[in-house]
Amino acid sequence: MRLEVITPMAVCVDRPVRRIVAEGPDGRFGMLPRHIDFVTALVPGILLYETEAGAERFVAVNSGTLVKSGDEVLVAVRGAVEGDDLGELRKRVESEFRQHDEQERDARAALARLEASMVRRFRDLGMTLP
Repeated sequence: MRLEVITPMAVCVDRPVRRIVAEGPDGRFGMLPRHIDFVTALVPGILLYETEAGAERFVAVNSGTLVKSGDEVLVAVRGAVEGDDLGELRKRVESEFRQHDEQERDARAALARLEASMVRRFRDLGMTLP
């Protein structure tokens, strides 16, 4: 089966795999190529897949959705980091997800400043907001 893991910014994984182990709201589950089609939410955690050569790889995922249809498995998540060593993956995840959280926090602060500026300008013009 073919696994594709995508984020809003990039394709993290796109390759044929033998099996997948992921975690949904009800716990961990595994999939083999002839698994029934389905859709499930994913919780933040580790998605494991086995390559056609038999190597296990890991993808740290931030919440998202997994869709299995035929021979295709599409995983769409907010953030993903791939690796083959869990210790190294943990370090990368902490760094990258922390950076992403800081960027989101900065964007929310900039939006709040923009909204406050608009309200002040409307007030200065003598306009009222609905």
